[in-house]
Amino acid sequence: MMPLEPDDREVRYAEYVLGVLDARERAAVERESAERPAAAAAIAAWSQRLAPLAAEIAPVEPPERVWDAIRRRLRLDERTGVAPRTGLWENLRFWHWLGLGSAGLAATAAVVLLTLLLQRPTPPPIPYMAATIVQPDHRIGWTATMDIAQSRMIVIPGVPQRSSPGHAPELWLVPKAGRPIPVGMISDSAAVTIALSPSLVARLGPTATLAVSIEPVGGSPTGRPTGPVIGTGAIGAATAAASRPA
Repeated sequence: MMPLEPDDREVRYAEYVLGVLDARERAAVERESAERPAAAAAIAAWSQRLAPLAAEIAPVEPPERVWDAIRRRLRLDERTGVAPRTGLWENLRFWHWLGLGSAGLAATAAVVLLTLLLQRPTPPPIPYMAATIVQPDHRIGWTATMDIAQSRMIVIPGVPQRSSPGHAPELWLVPKAGRPIPVGMISDSAAVTIALSPSLVARLGPTATLAVSIEPVGGSPTGRPTGPVIGTGAIGAATAAASRPA
């Protein structure tokens, strides 16, 4: 059996709680729950989500004929000497309606499951991003790490080109299509943390590039690069550990 993807596992755990899995699938989920604490926690979470649904269902007292049929099926009447009652197990109409009811319950459970899955918040696919800004001499001028959840970027100098008096490096985000967007002023000697606006965060990704140009202190007066571009670097995914500066 091929291993399940994370989303497939979540669906399987929810189906387990709803009781729509067959015996073999339930046994597999129970084995996984015993072996993986994460699986047990996910099943418990789904139980809490789905428990209110059961509270909304009014209890129904089974008819006496149902209990009679159970006793007859288990041969309890033969053991106690009570004469068995007949009729239910041979009643095709009863089983027809019972089958329709089970199918309806399974369909309702499937709709509820799909609704809950669609309502779950989707975590950002890439929580951290990074870029290495390389200068024309092939030396690393800066490294930039982006924390998407915190909407911030940390830019650390490597061996950057020194700015002339009255000038400083400015960082730009260059989308795949569109003009450069100013991110903020950075330093050639110290780490700088920059708060990112939601519009900037939305443009981060592997199709975008970071660039550094030399501008007057305080930033470009035109909102576009006016001085020479001294470094560029593509944005890519990064691990949580790599996002934290030493």
